[in-house]
Amino acid sequence: MPITVVAQVRVQPGQEEAFQKAAEELVEFVTDHEPETLVYVLHRSTSMPGKFLFYEVYADETALARHGASEAIQKFFGKVRALLSSAPEIETYHEVVGKR
Repeated sequence: MPITVVAQVRVQPGQEEAFQKAAEELVEFVTDHEPETLVYVLHRSTSMPGKFLFYEVYADETALARHGASEAIQKFFGKVRALLSSAPEIETYHEVVGKR
């Protein structure tokens, strides 16, 4: 069963571009190397420049666990941890109904 992750990230003022660059590299890596990651999209708030949102859909819980334990995600958080103003807010969801 697919699982969706919504992760909100808040970045310290003045660090938005550095965070976005690192996140773009991560998205590119995931797109190219994680076939069980069905959707992996970074969004930036229109009203709060330092607020970002990842929208992620994985084929199943195993794919999500593999992503979370990957070297790429560990390197990403190593790069951006000092740029964040607070811990990421992460929620997971199971799909109920919708149009694809």
